[in-house]
Amino acid sequence: MPQAERRHLISIDDLSDDALLHIARRGAEFSAGAADDARPLADTVVGVLFRKTSTRTRTAFSAGALRLGARLITYGPGDLQENTGETVEDSAAVLSRMIDVLVARTAGPERELRAYADQRRMAVINAMSQGEHPTQALADLTTLLRTFGRIEDLHVVYVGEGNNTASALALALSRFPGTRLTLRTPPGYGLAPAYLERAAAHARRSGARIEERHDMADLPAADVVYTTRWQTTGTAKPTPDWREVFAPFQVDEKTMASSPDAVFMHDLPAHRGEEVTADVLDGPASIAFDQAENKYHSARAVLEWCAADRSSER
Repeated sequence: MPQAERRHLISIDDLSDDALLHIARRGAEFSAGAADDARPLADTVVGVLFRKTSTRTRTAFSAGALRLGARLITYGPGDLQENTGETVEDSAAVLSRMIDVLVARTAGPERELRAYADQRRMAVINAMSQGEHPTQALADLTTLLRTFGRIEDLHVVYVGEGNNTASALALALSRFPGTRLTLRTPPGYGLAPAYLERAAAHARRSGARIEERHDMADLPAADVVYTTRWQTTGTAKPTPDWREVFAPFQVDEKTMASSPDAVFMHDLPAHRGEEVTADVLDGPASIAFDQAENKYHSARAVLEWCAADRSSER
């Protein structure tokens, strides 16, 4: 078992500016086929723990680990002894003596993933927690690089709930000079204040812009229109009439007309006819399925970075 001290990725804010850009660029390299023969995870064992459903993220990290030369152990929601009362800390102490990387989707609080990461042998990757979905944001940055050749000075309009995807996107985009993120979120369903404050602090330092409104009036022209499904994995809406509140925030042809040259992004899965109409998701402006593929390429970049020894810290 290698004794190198591993890196963790629990939040976008765990990454330095250099590391954030490095992972995005490396994902773009994988996407372009420039590093398909890389096997940096040979002799590495990756555990994949998913307590919630997943198509893209689980497949991306599983396939990515295998393609990078690793071996996999997969855990379902009822497989670990935590279900019989073992603490997360004890599970982490044991797992870290047997595997090198743990990719975990809990849809629970970040502190649980921090508990898994409170050891020095096993890298821990947040494949989605209740508050943040950092690996989605890294896939999004990879997609922007592949589409525009840059992240700086792009304008993204995000429409929909201020969920874990939105939190990670805000923390990521606000790190790039000249980048603008316009959030249009339903009343009562905005970005959590703590994430908005953290993103705003990044923006002040980097020269990015971030703004949030709770209506769809006067949408600005943008390079990207982005939405997510209204029913996020692991969460429930606090009010029974939430669909009425969300209805004006559907992305349709009228929404896209405000940005006639924009591409459309969606983290998927999509519910056609709810957060987005079929003619937008399947239309010529949509790069949602390229974005989904880039989750696989980005996952390889994340695995490669996290499995490396901290002595090579970027």
